[in-house]
Amino acid sequence: MKNLSRRSFALGTLAASTLAACGNGIGSPGAATIDARVDSTLNGMFNAFPGTQDLASKAAGALVMPLVTEVGLGLGGSFGRGALRVGSSTVDYYSATSGSAGLQIGAQQFSHVLFFMTPEALLDFRQSPGWAAGADVEYAFSNNSEMLRAETTTSLSPVIAVVFGQTGLRLGATLEGTKYTRIIP
Repeated sequence: MKNLSRRSFALGTLAASTLAACGNGIGSPGAATIDARVDSTLNGMFNAFPGTQDLASKAAGALVMPLVTEVGLGLGGSFGRGALRVGSSTVDYYSATSGSAGLQIGAQQFSHVLFFMTPEALLDFRQSPGWAAGADVEYAFSNNSEMLRAETTTSLSPVIAVVFGQTGLRLGATLEGTKYTRIIP
């Protein structure tokens, strides 16, 4: 009986410490950390793709996801945290999550920015309890480090996505099916 209670105590302690680690400040980015990462991501994007500065100046707001990690081995998923900026001010914090199933293997990390080109698109995003990226998102692809290709249809779209900084063993990051949820960091 004494062994059982020690084992139960040890397992209970392990479970409690694991759950506590999920919610404590160690390793989980707070608002200041997210803001610093967003600033760094925007500066890096503007330097690598100068055409995004014009896009940012025309946008009603931008959701910046500094780092999204995506993994897949049969089942896959991705997760990241970022901030919604209106002008130069952070107005909300968001997480991005997605899941998938099928023939897939690998992992990658990337950054992305969603530019809300109309006040209506920004309002729809902010008022939704969980906004999912779908076919209504247009992608602006980079051909090289100096130019960003945004065609006429892209520049008229309510939401434009710029995906960049991809590293890893998976190719072709897509945001379709990604759900964005407001968080409190």
